[in-house]
Amino acid sequence: MRTPSITPIVRAIMAINIIVFIVQSINPQYDRMIVDLFGLHYFTSEKFNPIQLITYMFVHSGIGHIFGNMLGLFFLGPILEMFWGEKRFLTFYLITGIGAGLIYMGLKYYDFSTLQAASEAYLKNPDFKQFESLLKQFYSEGIPSNAYSLLDNPGNISLKESVLVVEESMRAVLNTPMIGASGAVFGVMTGFALLFPNTELMLFPIPIPIKAKYFVTFYGLYEIYAGIQKMPGDNVAHFAHIGGMIFALILIKIWGKDRQSFY
Repeated sequence: MRTPSITPIVRAIMAINIIVFIVQSINPQYDRMIVDLFGLHYFTSEKFNPIQLITYMFVHSGIGHIFGNMLGLFFLGPILEMFWGEKRFLTFYLITGIGAGLIYMGLKYYDFSTLQAASEAYLKNPDFKQFESLLKQFYSEGIPSNAYSLLDNPGNISLKESVLVVEESMRAVLNTPMIGASGAVFGVMTGFALLFPNTELMLFPIPIPIKAKYFVTFYGLYEIYAGIQKMPGDNVAHFAHIGGMIFALILIKIWGKDRQSFY
């Protein structure tokens, strides 16, 4: 299908994302400051601010991250904005992004509560065997760099240092934020598939057309699978993507499709 010209709200969202990314790219200090201030931190973190439920959508971690999100928004966002109008589209975009953040918070509550309970149990009665078990269960890819920097000799950790490592590692997990527009973009994808289910999309770089309803269904199933499996090195918040899709479904249901024919 022919993509319409970029619409005002989509243009504004993309411009904000690109400007923030340019500032992040100036130097690592700016990047750390922006991620700390505007990334979505867990609600018990000292860095949490409720406004982060919105601002995290405009911060990205690299060129591939922002490019993928803005590409999806560029192709599908204008169609929804033309169909709904500027106000409703912006509402949809923000609510699906906020919903993705809330789903992320809920799942992190479960994950962090488990880590916190195990860490506090260790701090009450530290021993090397339990330390190794804790690292294997929660830090299979290695302890956070902040904790690693506390060690004088990483190859020979003392019991006292193990306590510091557990405390700092737990703090690092607590203060690791989520960033990116993916949750809102997944919401846009889902909204498009619900309103225009039979529209054929071309997947780059494979030139094979696939109907929007099948594309989004397969993508959603993959995100559930990837979120459950959580492969080593995968730092993608897959269930936040699912959160964006869920909130899109809810909004479409509330608003009604208001359409009798589909493309």
